[in-house]
Amino acid sequence: VQFVESGGGLVQPGGSLVLSCLASGFTFSRYDMSWYRQAPGKERELVASISSAGYSLKHADSVKGRFTISRDNAKNTMYLRMNSLEPEDAAVYYCNAPLLVPEVWGQGTLVTVSS
Repeated sequence: VQFVESGGGLVQPGGSLVLSCLASGFTFSRYDMSWYRQAPGKERELVASISSAGYSLKHADSVKGRFTISRDNAKNTMYLRMNSLEPEDAAVYYCNAPLLVPEVWGQGTLVTVSS
């Protein structure tokens, strides 16, 4: 099992980014997927989740209306579109299949929000 996150970078407040998560080693289309983030000195937090077929979406209150999770099962890839970025969104972003055992984490992708 492997998760490869990409798309992070430096963006000004109010800017946008699209993160990607390429998954391999398991049947991607059968698993719910989630995005998490961890800022320096803070615990990892759940940002958004999507059901296996992509019909059910959940977003944390802190990102609701600004971030959108999606997936393409044909490409084994999940996305996180992030608009109106705020300094508080700066973190390393990770993807994961919460119900997949054993638990595996990728290297994450760093998002920096600064003017």
